[in-house]
Amino acid sequence: MKTGRNIYTLIDANVNRAKEGLRVIEDISRFLLADKKISPKLKSIRHCVDTGVKKIPEGYSFLLRNRYSENDVGRHTAGKSELTRGSISDLLASNFKRVQESFRVLEEVTKLVSVQAAVIFKELRYRTYELEKEMLKSYEKKL
Repeated sequence: MKTGRNIYTLIDANVNRAKEGLRVIEDISRFLLADKKISPKLKSIRHCVDTGVKKIPEGYSFLLRNRYSENDVGRHTAGKSELTRGSISDLLASNFKRVQESFRVLEEVTKLVSVQAAVIFKELRYRTYELEKEMLKSYEKKL
């Protein structure tokens, strides 16, 4: 059965996943922690995702045309850990991991279509590693 799916479906899903996770982290930083130092860094990373997407020759509209969320086999599955969060620290940790994993997938898959995009996603992954450490340290101090 041909689904029409291709690597652009995979790229689109991971771009969305990364930006969604970043938004959760950014909103915690901005609204719960009121962190003037970290919030702009998170916003910058989120906007840099778009920079990486622009390096893909086919562009965002092509990614959108290759989105098949209505038929995503993972749409209605959730592990226990997805449905439970015990604290803000848990929210931060799970969303940082989601973002970092998405950047790793993007780094690898975009090598097939744009080395420039792959380099950007690799850099973003390392920036989120550093920011995760910085933000969790900041959060612990505010408790």
